[in-house]
Amino acid sequence: MTRLAFHKSLYAGTAVDEAVKTFGPHATFELTETEAAWVVQVTAPDARKELRVARELGNFALGLTVQSRQEAA
Repeated sequence: MTRLAFHKSLYAGTAVDEAVKTFGPHATFELTETEAAWVVQVTAPDARKELRVARELGNFALGLTVQSRQEAA
């Protein structure tokens, strides 16, 4: 299992949710929340695939966050 923490001051929660939905067919995700971050646990049958999905998920969530902030400006 790979654990990602998306700090709330940097990432939009909607972007994290959308990224998880987008990558849903490629792994299993468990979402939780702390006071400071949205936490996503990524699980896939193959460790290399799990790491790749986790990295892509992080990039995608960041891209969606930037896009939403540009549209709001």
